[in-house]
Amino acid sequence: MVDIDLLSVGSYAGSQPHDQFRWLRENAPVYWHEEPEGRGFWAVTRYDDVKQVGRDHERFSSQPTIMIPDSDSSTGLTGDHTMMLMADPPLHTRMRRLVSREFTPRAAAALAPRVGELATQIVDVVIDRGECDLVSELAGEMPSFVIADVLGIPLDEGRELYHLTEALHSSDEVVSPESRRDAAMQMFAHSQRVWAEKRATPADDLATLLAHGEVAGEPVDEVDFFLWFMLLVDAGGDTTRNLVGAGFQALFEHPDQLERLRHDVVDGDGSLLPTAIEELLRWTSPVIYMRRTATRDTELGGQSIAEGDKVVMYYGAANRDPEAFDEPERLDLGRAPNPHVAFGGGGPHFCLGAHLARIEIGALIREMLTRLDGLEPTAEPEWMPSNFIYGPTRLPVRFTPA
Repeated sequence: MVDIDLLSVGSYAGSQPHDQFRWLRENAPVYWHEEPEGRGFWAVTRYDDVKQVGRDHERFSSQPTIMIPDSDSSTGLTGDHTMMLMADPPLHTRMRRLVSREFTPRAAAALAPRVGELATQIVDVVIDRGECDLVSELAGEMPSFVIADVLGIPLDEGRELYHLTEALHSSDEVVSPESRRDAAMQMFAHSQRVWAEKRATPADDLATLLAHGEVAGEPVDEVDFFLWFMLLVDAGGDTTRNLVGAGFQALFEHPDQLERLRHDVVDGDGSLLPTAIEELLRWTSPVIYMRRTATRDTELGGQSIAEGDKVVMYYGAANRDPEAFDEPERLDLGRAPNPHVAFGGGGPHFCLGAHLARIEIGALIREMLTRLDGLEPTAEPEWMPSNFIYGPTRLPVRFTPA
């Protein structure tokens, strides 16, 4: 047996703990994991079980939280306000309905020209230097700018908010709860300013829609607006930033696949890029886990689950399950079909921004491979100290100046 520790950030430095995931899938797919400062949780690692938990909100609730710790006071908020991520239907359905039209495939496609402009603008800043940090100067800029555009706030403010999310995702091992709380309150200050501005001067943007919106007949108040604001800034950046960062590191480690994709994008018709994005999502799994809580005594994978037990879905484990994927340990940018669960595997909490994230990722990868000739790393990446979000925080690269 391998040592199982899915809580330590050390397990996610440079790679997700696929040796642990493999042992768990084969020997204890629903595994009771001790928690030093909590009551423990069930770690779910098989593809079918992960999808089952994610789709069944009646047995496995998103309340009180989707994080493993039972309480997290990082927002400094109390009361009956609920973030959409931590709501179940029918409330979740009503909350999602408020913003869903802004994230449909048609709405995302309408933003594609602007996303392309942003990708060009981002590469323009670094292209004459011949070197940069791929994470902060390329991968992190795109979602920061796009969510700023969508919310109707300045691009520089989107960049500031991105840095706050890094503190919010860092583990207690490296960032104190007080520091996370401070980052959350700084974000609250941003949201207060945006709330006041959009209430006083409505515009054609998502922040205005929220500031003047209603859920189940109740107006969105300032605290509700903050929870929406935090969710959109946070979730809006996670997948794109970490997929591009971790994805390029994976490509650097698989030069044949990098050259295959570069040839397709630069010299070919770009037909490989959509499947490449899906395979990099499967391979990197930027969101490591989501927690649910059992609403009643039940059974999963041959294990008896008690009412109130924490049940944690590990997406990176599910995305390497040989029962769901042929040769799952092989990176194949042409893999099809590819029913990965990087966006949640369906169910009520399937990622709202999945369509927009794919457009952002595609635009940035295309721009980087087309214009940054000879792109290669110059040092080992530094990894996010988190057991919740997977990706590098720094990845120095060089390329031919142009």
